[in-house]
Order: sequence, then C-alpha cells, then structure tokens
Amino acid sequence: MKIALMDSGIGLLAATAAVRRLRPDADLVLSLDPDGMPWGPRTPEDLSRRAVAVAEAAAAHRPDVLVVGCNTATVHALPALRARCEPGIPVIGTVPAIKPAAAGGGHVAIWATPATTGSPYQRGLIADFADGVPVTEVPCWGLAEAVEHADERAIAAAVAAAAELTPPDVTTVVLGCTHYELVAERIRTAVQQPGAAPLVLHGSAGAVAAQALRRIGESPAPDVPAVGALTVLLSGREGALPATALHYAEGRLLPAAGPLADRM
Repeated sequence: MKIALMDSGIGLLAATAAVRRLRPDADLVLSLDPDGMPWGPRTPEDLSRRAVAVAEAAAAHRPDVLVVGCNTATVHALPALRARCEPGIPVIGTVPAIKPAAAGGGHVAIWATPATTGSPYQRGLIADFADGVPVTEVPCWGLAEAVEHADERAIAAAVAAAAELTPPDVTTVVLGCTHYELVAERIRTAVQQPGAAPLVLHGSAGAVAAQALRRIGESPAPDVPAVGALTVLLSGREGALPATALHYAEGRLLPAAGPLADRM
C-alpha cells in the first residue's frame, strides 16, 4: 500500500502522522512545494497550476491514493487535481471539521487563515452544516507561516492574538488550517477559560486519513509492524523532510523509515 500526501509545506504532517498511526506498514510519499510556497497569496489559477505539478510528482510514484493535506489547495485546486489524477488515483481533499463541531452544540469558533476567514467557501460550509449554531470566524494572522518555520516566538504571538479574538463562551474550536493541528495543544491552552468545561478541538487529519483508507478498501491496523517507507519530494526533486518538520511530534514519527529507493 502506498499513500501520497501533498501540500506546499509541512501542513501535511498532521494527516501524514494520522495515516502512519492507522497503518504503520503503508509506504508514504510526501510531495511538497518549497519553490512555490506559500500557496495562500497566489491567485486560484496559479495555485492550481502549482498544486497539479506537485500532484504529478507524487503520481509518478504510483500511489494508491492522494491526500491533499491543505485546506487552501482543496478549496481552489481539488477539481483540477481530480481531473488530472482520477479515476486511477483517488484524491481526498481536506475540509474544516465544521459539521462535527456544530453537532456538539455550543458556540463554535473557526480558526482559519485570513484569506479563508469570511470567504464564500467557509461561509457556505457554515450555512450547510452549522445553521442555528453560534459561529465566530477567527482570522489567525501569521500563524500558518509561524508554524511552517517553527518560529516559537511568532507562534506564541499569533496564537495569543487569535485567542483575543475568540469569545470567552466558545466551547469548540475548529482548526481550519492543517498547520494549526501541529500546535493544537497550545491553541487549547490559550482559549480554555478557567472553570469552564474542557474545550473541544476539531481537526481534519484523523477523518482524512480514515477516508483515504476507505477509498482504497483498506482498514486501520495500528498494530502491524512499522515497515512503511518514506519518500519526500521537494518541488518534484527527491529529498528529505524539512528540518522544521522535526520540531513537531508529527514530524518525528516519520524519519524512522528509509526512502523507497533503499528497497528497490
């Protein structure tokens, strides 16, 4: 079994770690775009071109499924990616977990990038899945960039700024950018109110990993031997995980296995 994941940077680590935990025997292909990141400020057309190129690099390794580990790329490039890869390679997008968050009731905050906050895409998800539930959209200025560069001071400042914009009666936070899942506990600590019920966080990584397995007819098997190999593609070139990935627990799960080339 070979599972590919793509993003401009290390935001894909949360979904990658979820896949690794569910199937330690799966070979992983991570396709990043350091030459073109960040994708967020690009036009939708430019972003789609970059994303398709990254997907084609992954597709050359013949994965069974491709996970788009990026909310922004899912919004703008998913149709183009599916047109390029399917039906041969199923493509799984990443959508903010607004539906399960709203199902719990209570006041929901959606932490997302400034570009996504207030966008027709996010407003559509709120209308479809959170009708009647109080929702606050929280723009997280600079948080994804700080996480990407493992800049602790910038992470702390961005989390604190977003927490200030989050109403105190919020009971649930949707992590609407894959980068945010790498600092989930710091977000929880910043938003949790003294004496209040434990804050509920909703990310997408676990659901995306489970959906990827379902699409290829596989089931979770977390206890199998961890023999899955790792290949990293950097704008199409085979390389290594960025050093910043090892700053996070999700990144440190991955380098134990050698590249696929070692087994050919």
